[in-house]
Amino acid sequence: MGELSVRELPLFPLPEVVLFPQEVLPLHIFESRYRIMLQSALETDSMFGIIKWDPTSKTMANVGCCAQIIKHQTSEDGRSNIITLGQQRFQVLEIIRSTPFCTAMVSWVSDDNIDNLQKLDSLKDSVTEALNDVINLTSKLTNTKKNLPDKLPINPMDLSFWIGAHLGGSVAEEQQRLLEERNTYARLQREYEMLDHTRKQLAARTALKESFPDIKEN
Repeated sequence: MGELSVRELPLFPLPEVVLFPQEVLPLHIFESRYRIMLQSALETDSMFGIIKWDPTSKTMANVGCCAQIIKHQTSEDGRSNIITLGQQRFQVLEIIRSTPFCTAMVSWVSDDNIDNLQKLDSLKDSVTEALNDVINLTSKLTNTKKNLPDKLPINPMDLSFWIGAHLGGSVAEEQQRLLEERNTYARLQREYEMLDHTRKQLAARTALKESFPDIKEN
């Protein structure tokens, strides 16, 4: 990326939302300052940064993900529905201005190069297997058919982002940690531990359900 590795970027702070690269995020823009931000982004390169906002401590995370506007529709009252796609991650270097919307100087963040690709591939296989087990056990427990997408990302880094984006429940803190992690192996290792833990819990509940079929799950 050379000299383009630092740039000015409008920021859209969102509580409990962590965007990952290559993930689609639909947004409804209604506040006047973000209408201005949207207009400004559309007039330039359709990029702005999504960054996690903590409403309790009134602080913004230091690492976010650049969003590219791929579709937008504005109604007569000025509100817009947009669809964005996560691009590369960025780190906030300094806030340049905060009105009418927040703008920061950012630098792009990428994962370190991995020395041992064989070790990484083997971890990726374990993660994929744990993911499949969690999906199958969940289907069994809930009597519903849950499927993974036909094409899971093959590249270990892309897979680690995909899993980070699809963690269930209210897990924005954990997602933020995974987004900030700059080592693909470490990110996948953390995801493996989470999936393996879930897999063991689900297996125990499935065994219980099979032994006592009349017990109702809460």
